[in-house]
Amino acid sequence: MSVRESVRFNGEKGREQPRVFPEKSRVNLNNLLKRAKEQEKKTRRNNLAFSAAVLSAVAVFGIIITL
Repeated sequence: MSVRESVRFNGEKGREQPRVFPEKSRVNLNNLLKRAKEQEKKTRRNNLAFSAAVLSAVAVFGIIITL
């Protein structure tokens, strides 16, 4: 096998161009937006729960100190 046979040049046939983004892997923006909104809701709920827990702990600690 010569070097010419093992090296393929841009104009040669027989070589398919690689498809970086095939048709099957399309991204649906509506799904992404829905996921982002759901993630925001979860984050807000978690932050609210954490804030309530901290506020409760401070209130209980304050009540214990005053006794």
